[in-house]
Amino acid sequence: MKSSKNKPLEAKVSERISRKKGDVFLRSDFEDLGGYDQVGRALRRLVAKGKLVKIGYGLYARATVGPLSGKVVPSNGLPSLAMEALQRLKAEKLLDVEVVAPTSAQAYNTGRTTQVPTGRVIGVKGRVSRKIAFGGNQIVYERAS
Repeated sequence: MKSSKNKPLEAKVSERISRKKGDVFLRSDFEDLGGYDQVGRALRRLVAKGKLVKIGYGLYARATVGPLSGKVVPSNGLPSLAMEALQRLKAEKLLDVEVVAPTSAQAYNTGRTTQVPTGRVIGVKGRVSRKIAFGGNQIVYERAS
């Protein structure tokens, strides 16, 4: 067996992904393993192998094979991945926002409407210009006061 010093970077990144609890990974989670370009190549190879999916700039999510389509999909729904990503970005001090329930969810929860929210709208207090998307579905941010 190879020592961890001689392991390829891709194997080191893959091991770290399997040990982590969350489903969202930032590129900065792996910056101690190698240079910016090296980590980027390792992440791209893991995306090509179906272990990760890219959901945004520097944002990756754990992947699984969809039972119906047989395609590689995120292991969790896009709205929950987006919430986790925003929390991680805030923790890393890359984003200064507070996540709140959007008005459609508030209206549904209080009984003012029977329209079920899609979950692709996230209420935020603060400015967000980051795009989080996968497979043609994109998260929309709603400014809350």
